[in-house]
Amino acid sequence: MRIQFLWYPDCPSHPQAREMLARTLTELGVVASVEEICVRDWDQAREHRFPGSPTFRINGVDIDEVGAEAMGVALTCRTYDRPDSGFGPLPARAQLADAIRRAASL
Repeated sequence: MRIQFLWYPDCPSHPQAREMLARTLTELGVVASVEEICVRDWDQAREHRFPGSPTFRINGVDIDEVGAEAMGVALTCRTYDRPDSGFGPLPARAQLADAIRRAASL
């Protein structure tokens, strides 16, 4: 499994997102390397098709493809449509866990 964690330095949510990812992997018992990509400028944003920070991709697929498409390329904080609590700066933990489970076939 290939996990990418993309973030923008000015985004205040990326440390919490990084911790959520690590905790979710541990709780699921999934061992995976995480490639962290710090997106600092528009050239990098375009290169990585960056829809905002934080972004989680598993095996090249955004965990919220619809939201990523709606954002387009952005050099800003991202919002997620969380089924349990509406829009927010992070996905619901269940969204992240479900994407990891699917990729790991758990």
